[in-house]
Amino acid sequence: MATVDEYREHIKNLLTARAKLVWDKRIQAETIFDTERDHYQLVYVGWQESKRVYGTVLHVDIINGKIWVQQDGTEVGIANELVELGVPKEDIVLGFDPPKMRHYTGFAVE
Repeated sequence: MATVDEYREHIKNLLTARAKLVWDKRIQAETIFDTERDHYQLVYVGWQESKRVYGTVLHVDIINGKIWVQQDGTEVGIANELVELGVPKEDIVLGFDPPKMRHYTGFAVE
């Protein structure tokens, strides 16, 4: 069984790798790791022409030993990447889905 420390490392590694994929030099990909409170984010910040770019691409928390995906703006889905790394689906909650719909996802409900 994986530990919370392993989950932290998986999350940090995935967010760091994703931050390197920014296609536009005017956009910064910032990783935010609060390991004390187990909050992890990937945020895009910058400008494209005269349009401001700012937003959370990924937001992941660890709550009561489970990985909560609060926001996921990626195509592949960080939950799927975590499963590929060996994290059991029952340890991943898709927090962006309504609680009454989570049992349909194949991931944890809470």
